[in-house]
Amino acid sequence: MDTREFERVLLDQKEDLNLLKDKNFCHRAEESLIELDSGLAQVVIGVRRSGKSTLCYNKLEAAKVNYAYVNFDDENLYGLDIKDMNNVLQVLYSIYGDFTHLFLDEIQNIEGWHLFVNRMLRKGIHVLLTGSNSKLLSGELASHLTGRHHTIELLPFSFKDWCNYNNVPTTPLTTKNTGLLMGAFNKYMEQGGFPELLTERNHTSYIDSLFHNIITQDIQNRFNIKYTNSLERLAGHLLNISPAIIVKDKLQALFDFKSHHTLGNYLSYLMQTYLICTVSKYSTKSKERSVAEKAYAIDVAFMNKRENAMSGENIGWRLETIVYLELRRRIKTEEEDIYYFNNGNTEADFIVCDGNTVKSIYQVAYDISTPKTRRREINGAATAAKRTRCDNVYILTDHQRETIIYNNVKIKVIPVWEWIVTG
Repeated sequence: MDTREFERVLLDQKEDLNLLKDKNFCHRAEESLIELDSGLAQVVIGVRRSGKSTLCYNKLEAAKVNYAYVNFDDENLYGLDIKDMNNVLQVLYSIYGDFTHLFLDEIQNIEGWHLFVNRMLRKGIHVLLTGSNSKLLSGELASHLTGRHHTIELLPFSFKDWCNYNNVPTTPLTTKNTGLLMGAFNKYMEQGGFPELLTERNHTSYIDSLFHNIITQDIQNRFNIKYTNSLERLAGHLLNISPAIIVKDKLQALFDFKSHHTLGNYLSYLMQTYLICTVSKYSTKSKERSVAEKAYAIDVAFMNKRENAMSGENIGWRLETIVYLELRRRIKTEEEDIYYFNNGNTEADFIVCDGNTVKSIYQVAYDISTPKTRRREINGAATAAKRTRCDNVYILTDHQRETIIYNNVKIKVIPVWEWIVTG
């Protein structure tokens, strides 16, 4: 591609960027994690369509810095490689002038991109990157940028983000606001957190297209896999049964994978592209933590908005997924870890740890009004608390609120929506 063609494409992208100035975007908590004055590359990673570009745009515009922009997820730039980057840089200077910040969107599409980023950092340019592949970015960052990067993970909208966008007040918790929040949470639990679902009419078509793009563009094209149909069936199955423990022998037999190695690779690709996330079993032994991982969807929309989705009616599964994703957002700023608890007899959904110290325990149940369910959920939470010597214990529900003392363990029961907006 010659310089004139680069100029046409990048001018079109700048025009698209200027059109955003008239839009009212939701400002998200993760914006505060981007350090525009840092000498480190600021890397925003996450699933497709989670709002990574908007997050960076909001931050740059609010700071009123002079920045240049390239979106590499553009069919007009298909086939671009590292040798073309000097021409791209030249055109950027001609369009934006002497910029101080460089915003590179979906940078992982350029093989060897880290070489260019290193050069920009050496020149004193402040660099922002986005990408939809956690392993590719983190692997190359660790080996090639040698610590000169700061990573920010962005998931789809949290419930707080969803309320912010829809002007639903989260404080104070008056009778009116509580009612509005309860109604809003029901919609959020049904719709999910992908920002564009707030304006798209056909949610199933949107999610199906997003699912297909992740399989084909983010996995098939990048990793040159042969059995795309098997990968797609595996992904659909995991989303249908999530949250669920991954049993590799059963998955290998079900989808006729030739080896554990192939299955392991396919599971890795689904996690790298943020289609699914995994939680390890709580144990003080490293070997036990590395087996029997539990799979979660990156957003509840993948559970109930896909065509032929099977888990949409199970509200408890969606509630548990929302709690997991909220905990994942929180631990990224606290540098903590999430596990699930299972001692063979009882279970607790989430244990949050800071190193070897258990900070909190969360049990998730849509409704604990029936005696059998109540006993099971309380016993699971209390057993995990006794085992880990943790006194910060919750049962998160759809609507119930109380304090329970069981076997000398104090358990706070609180609605999920309240826990999110007050946390």
